[in-house]
Amino acid sequence: MTEFERSRRMPAPADQVFRQACDVGKLDLWMPRDLHVRAEEPPAVTVHEDETGQDERALLRAEQDQLRMEWGTRDVDRYAGWLQVAGIDDDSSDVTVHLSFFDERHAPPAEAVEQALDESLERLAEQVRQAA
Repeated sequence: MTEFERSRRMPAPADQVFRQACDVGKLDLWMPRDLHVRAEEPPAVTVHEDETGQDERALLRAEQDQLRMEWGTRDVDRYAGWLQVAGIDDDSSDVTVHLSFFDERHAPPAEAVEQALDESLERLAEQVRQAA
């Protein structure tokens, strides 16, 4: 298994950040640019990957009371991940994103994943700033 994790401070309270991060209709605004999520019957979603042109069935669950979102593939154990928001004070919070790729042979290159995580967290921070 190959795992990656990144964290970033956000300029808003934890509940506000969590609402922005978990809005299925806005996931495309902050997730990696080549991934697109289409909601189905919750918690089911379809993830479209531009690079391969394929759709993959996945699950996406958000736990408001825990400020945690979890996702993963449905049909094969290809990957899973989670996002956790932690309040720092009234005006800021930390967001941590964790990804696990279960088959190391099919895991993307580490540099690409780390860059995608950093860019995604930056886009989420911008989305949170704009929503404030």
